[in-house]
Amino acid sequence: MRPKTEDFKHQTLNKTMSNTLAIVGRPNVGKSTLFNRLTQTQEAIVESISGVTRDRIYGKSDWNGYEFSVIDTGGYVHGSDDTFEEAIRKQVLFAIDESEAIVFVVDARDGISPLDEDVAELLRKSKKNVFIVANKVDSPSLGDQTGEFYALGCGQVFPVSAINGSGTGELLDEIVKEFKKIEEDDDTDIPRIAVIGRPNVGKSSLINTLLGDDRNIVTPIAGTTRDSIYTRYKSFGHDFMLVDTAGLRKKGKVYENIEFYSTVRAIRSIERADVCIVMIDAQSGMEKQDINIFHLAEKNKKGIVIVVNKWDLVDKQTNTHLEFEKQIREKIAPFSDVPIVFTSVKDKQRIFKALELSAKVFENRSLRIPTSQLNDYLLPIIENNPAPMASRGRYVKIKYIMQLKTGTPQFVFFCNLPDDVKENYRRFLENKIREKYDFTGVPIQLFFRKK
Repeated sequence: MRPKTEDFKHQTLNKTMSNTLAIVGRPNVGKSTLFNRLTQTQEAIVESISGVTRDRIYGKSDWNGYEFSVIDTGGYVHGSDDTFEEAIRKQVLFAIDESEAIVFVVDARDGISPLDEDVAELLRKSKKNVFIVANKVDSPSLGDQTGEFYALGCGQVFPVSAINGSGTGELLDEIVKEFKKIEEDDDTDIPRIAVIGRPNVGKSSLINTLLGDDRNIVTPIAGTTRDSIYTRYKSFGHDFMLVDTAGLRKKGKVYENIEFYSTVRAIRSIERADVCIVMIDAQSGMEKQDINIFHLAEKNKKGIVIVVNKWDLVDKQTNTHLEFEKQIREKIAPFSDVPIVFTSVKDKQRIFKALELSAKVFENRSLRIPTSQLNDYLLPIIENNPAPMASRGRYVKIKYIMQLKTGTPQFVFFCNLPDDVKENYRRFLENKIREKYDFTGVPIQLFFRKK
């Protein structure tokens, strides 16, 4: 039975992740190389061809206790008639709008170019904190020549070599002065449940129905939710922070410039969530992008509940839901130990079941198993089902198991040859843990170490 609206106590919180750094500049000055350096990844494609970075790329970095987001943009070209360069220009404008600080990358070897002057004019109008990075300073003599970039009127100049990292420490020291240290909220103990999925699968409708109002905008147009909205839900023994997120689309379908930031915010919401409700459309089934979204939550070690919405629109026979569920589990394998619920938000069918399952998954995520109990259970199984022979005719011998004191379920197996444990045996051990203990909906990690 659906509770009355007055039974609810809810509160919408304005939570935004601050501390965002945008990297801008004309093409082929080394923006992506600097992005990779700051985020310690190889996520941005780096080639010595102008215009390689078409889409903005989002990553995370930290320096001296400050965490911040980094956005790599395509090269800014003013006045171009090229459609591709026009799209890049719009991306840069949105990156500037989104960020608290901006790194303006120029090429120390080339000196100031007309395109640099175009970018500088744009940045001066933005009134944002700008740091000029004179990149490709691979020798002291080049560093002495970077003073000319002060003529751009955009702030301090930092001689840097992004490819080897020289000068980046001094740059970061100054950048983080513009940021705030992210303080933990007073409600950190409250489970955060993020509702994620492709656009127009019913995420906002689900939250509105749970809350009994139209707090989140709902339209039949895909992509209405631009930001992630946090709403406190307290009722019937539950106390959650519900998070409505922007729909995640394939990269090739991110046509609107602002939608990139919707995707960034959705990813941030996943990162900050404890449990993710992955909503899919019953009419279209579990598509490739649904699977990508599922694995994004899994990769971030979040609890997961799959909600198949619009079930009322599907022609059903006796075992339709069982066959549908089987297909989903095959597509998300090997992590298929996930609760699946079939709902109709429109008809208010089984929507509270989704909430109950989310609460149970959150509880499972916090499950801790005593070390003695874990060893008493697993060691006899390992003895009767030893790992396959390792290289050079040696055998893997597991002596001891313990669960780590971490925020998500992680188990360490102490053995003689940790590098020789094969993936199929890892999966065997994980399945045995799941058979005994209820980790439904929760990714678990296994580590193998020498004692």
